[in-house]
Amino acid sequence: MTNRRRAGLLAGLGLAAWLAAAAALDSYGHRPVKAGRYDAIIVAGCRVWPGGVPSPALAMRTRRGVDLWRRGVAPRLVFTGGVGTVPPAESVVAANLARQLGVPDDAILVEQRSTSTEGNAREAAAVLGRVRVVVVTDYYHVFRCERVFRRYFAAADGAGSWVRWQTRLKGGLREVPLLAYYALRRRI
Repeated sequence: MTNRRRAGLLAGLGLAAWLAAAAALDSYGHRPVKAGRYDAIIVAGCRVWPGGVPSPALAMRTRRGVDLWRRGVAPRLVFTGGVGTVPPAESVVAANLARQLGVPDDAILVEQRSTSTEGNAREAAAVLGRVRVVVVTDYYHVFRCERVFRRYFAAADGAGSWVRWQTRLKGGLREVPLLAYYALRRRI
């Protein structure tokens, strides 16, 4: 086998491993929420579009959080996320959508400072303390999110939310090196 063919084979195997890891992360996020009572449901922040419109991913995360709240998984919904590329804060947009979906103000908490998964966990813990939470995020992000949130909470389980397949593919491929980065930095 020539060096060129060997390099091509290794590159192909590397790509296949990357795709398999992304698919495994996405599959992990499809698990049902564990049985038990939680103190809060935390909706991880996500992009806001111009005009204060929630991105499709933020809207789906919010709807999933509201659904879990309606099913009695936890008495409170905590929305996380500060201002990203456009105002207002991700958490404010998500909380407004939750109100439109019928969630009363006394069940909603808003954290507007965080700008990352780590920040979402740290700032939500500053509001809630070390309680039991379910964190809602995209399927491919659940694995890392659970591990980051468990550093700040007594217990943290993930709940995946649906997004378009293109978003899942792109996000899953991005998540693989991010997970490795977090592992190398001992943040999970």
